[in-house]
Amino acid sequence: MKASDLFVKCLETEGVERIFGLPGEENADLMISLMDSVIEFVLCRHEQAAAFMADAYGRLTGKPGVCLATLGPGATNLVTGVADANMDRAPLVAIVGQGSTKRLHKESHQNMDAIAMFEPISKWAHSIQDADTIPEVVRKAFKLAQMEKCGATVIELPENVAQHDVELEPMRALATRRSAADWKVVEAAVDLIGKARSPLILAGNGAVRKRAVRQLRRLTNKTGIPVVNTFMGKGAVAHTSPNCLFTIGLQGKDHVLKAFAEADLVITVGYDLVEYAPSFWNAKRDKIIVHIDYEPAEIDAGYPVAIDIVSDLADALWQINEKLNERFEGKLPLFDVARWHDLRETIRKDLNAQNHDDAFPVKPQRVIGEIRHALGPKDILLSDVGAHKMWVSRYYQCIEPNTCLISNGFCSMGFALPGAIGAKYARPDAKVVAVCGDAGFLMNVQDLETAVRKQIPFVCVVWMDGEYGLIKWKQQNQFGGRHSDLKFSNPDLEMLARSFGMWGRHVTSAEDLAPALEEALGLDGPALIAVDVDYTENRKLTERLGEIDLPI
Repeated sequence: MKASDLFVKCLETEGVERIFGLPGEENADLMISLMDSVIEFVLCRHEQAAAFMADAYGRLTGKPGVCLATLGPGATNLVTGVADANMDRAPLVAIVGQGSTKRLHKESHQNMDAIAMFEPISKWAHSIQDADTIPEVVRKAFKLAQMEKCGATVIELPENVAQHDVELEPMRALATRRSAADWKVVEAAVDLIGKARSPLILAGNGAVRKRAVRQLRRLTNKTGIPVVNTFMGKGAVAHTSPNCLFTIGLQGKDHVLKAFAEADLVITVGYDLVEYAPSFWNAKRDKIIVHIDYEPAEIDAGYPVAIDIVSDLADALWQINEKLNERFEGKLPLFDVARWHDLRETIRKDLNAQNHDDAFPVKPQRVIGEIRHALGPKDILLSDVGAHKMWVSRYYQCIEPNTCLISNGFCSMGFALPGAIGAKYARPDAKVVAVCGDAGFLMNVQDLETAVRKQIPFVCVVWMDGEYGLIKWKQQNQFGGRHSDLKFSNPDLEMLARSFGMWGRHVTSAEDLAPALEEALGLDGPALIAVDVDYTENRKLTERLGEIDLPI
């Protein structure tokens, strides 16, 4: 068969159901091969958007999302989305075209070393120079993308290699079981738990993947140890649980840091330092730390790990649970979660304050409250990057894992709108809302056309303030209220939505938001809601939290 046909058969063998992308001349053979495949090709309007779609799709399915671009500018446009997936630990395989191998050694049209470009932002990047290696390369790319910690891999297929004749079959995918935790370090971890005065669990991005959530919830219920989640660990423990101390992640004071101030033992579960540096919660470097993750702990002066449990997360937690049962039979839970009741109530009241405020422009707290009320426990919110992300991350609470997707590793603007399209493909039965700032929204606005053409039902809620709000907020905090010029103008977003052929509304009062959300979520296609947001609340939040008395 033709090499491009073999490549597609390899993708089918990997269980690929759809590819998000934008092809070029150098992908022609591959695209024609896809026409005879069961794989759906989702034609996008920008390669970066395609990569973000694959990113969100991979996070939610646990299988690598796949995106495609041509050589040169097509490949460079993929870069941000590929880097985002890699640093946010989303399984993704990117396929890029390339010119003929007969001209890559010299100056030629659109010729650049794309593999060298992708290497620092992926787990593995490879150019196929021999068609006979296609089955091995595709299998390796998917295996590495899905291996913990998940990330991005890149395959480059030159146009003349795609045209070769081959007599090969795809390699069959074989599930790889991750290693179990060493019993000695499990015993040592249980020893520390038994001796601890005030332990705390910090659940990160890895805690919401695979089967870890069930075992983590067993552990907190069994021991009475409270759980704090990072922005990307939301839903690891339901916010309704008395063991949940909500979210950490602001680079400043917050109520939850009182729990860290009292903690002598911190058990980190799937915690990535790229999310939130340990210097913010272990400034004195006096915590005993048990690190449980798929990879060894990163070296950081603020993260002096006492025990490093490297294994399948669910297995490590299961072993700890079983050992606790064995050693402390009849004595569990070891800790009284009621001691955290007052702190939990303080945080809960703080989070619920002003979520019914009728002021206009609308308070951020009100917007978050209305979205949370409109969505069910298994529905999905995606947050873009900007000032609104800080409000979503702190105030939006989850019952189930993977119901709030936030880019907090690579932290890229432009993620949420295309990510919502990928999320809806991954979870068609869930309601999906993308929360964007007016800056990040316009970075990938072109793929509203993709959503309209494919009739993807999701709601994009755009927070309007006409500034790069997060940059302003941070500059004000750092420079005594001063900030550089960060203002810009916006189009009429209601009219913009209509020009794409979709439903749109610019709400003009706080009371209009809830009915607009209800109507938009009931549509069979995409919808856009623009809302003017009162970002004077940013500095008020900073000042209010700055008054918290913390010993760290």
